[in-house]
Amino acid sequence: MAAAVESIEELPNIDDRLALPEAGYEIIDGVVTFVAPADPPHAERHHTVSMLIGACARADFKVAIDMLTRTSRIDDIAPDVSVFPGAPHPVTGGRQLEQLAFEIVSTESMSLATKKAAKLAGRGVRRVFAIDLQRARVVEWSRELESWIVLDVRGAIDDPALAVPLSVGALVEAASTDDEVARALTAKHNPVIETMKAESHADGLSQGRREAQDVLARTVVDVLITRRISFSGAHRERILGERELSRLAEWARLASVCTNVEELFE
Repeated sequence: MAAAVESIEELPNIDDRLALPEAGYEIIDGVVTFVAPADPPHAERHHTVSMLIGACARADFKVAIDMLTRTSRIDDIAPDVSVFPGAPHPVTGGRQLEQLAFEIVSTESMSLATKKAAKLAGRGVRRVFAIDLQRARVVEWSRELESWIVLDVRGAIDDPALAVPLSVGALVEAASTDDEVARALTAKHNPVIETMKAESHADGLSQGRREAQDVLARTVVDVLITRRISFSGAHRERILGERELSRLAEWARLASVCTNVEELFE
């Protein structure tokens, strides 16, 4: 689904490093660019955005945070969140290029995010997004316009790399993240959620069965009392303690015609 703008021979491998992994910097235009630690809400949004994207991604795709990608001979860039195929590259054997990239922008201007988006798109990343916290919006990079396009906050990002459309509003508003993650995992038929649903359904059936048993047992006792059929405390306990619905149904039928309580149990 993604094709590099230049051939593999003309570009360095995406895993050939200029920046030292875990060192906290990128290389942009050949210049070391440090990635500063973040305060809320930027730091918090890293967590919620990655959690949300991870919930929506297809099972055969991986989601990474701050993963370096070599976009050119002088660039080694790390988007805040990347979505890439889980299978190795068929030619290089290394990882495949990300298909979706997300940058979270807060106090800084969009200029750095714009530069990174152009370089990622130039390398072949299919779609690049920026989550602009100050303006409460999500924008997508347009190769044709060489600029950002503002997405409808009420809409969703639909993409082949996603099993479930990604809510634009949830990327901006952290308060709805848990709800959107739950919806995404439910739509993906997450095994844990499916098990919980099955157990809940079984519990509901068990509760319904117990209620039916109690109703039938009380019905048998009430009919006997109404018809003035005498029975002992032991008889009453036996009737109310019976758990077999078919037997209780039969007792309810016999209670209306029997001449003594022993006929119920014969």
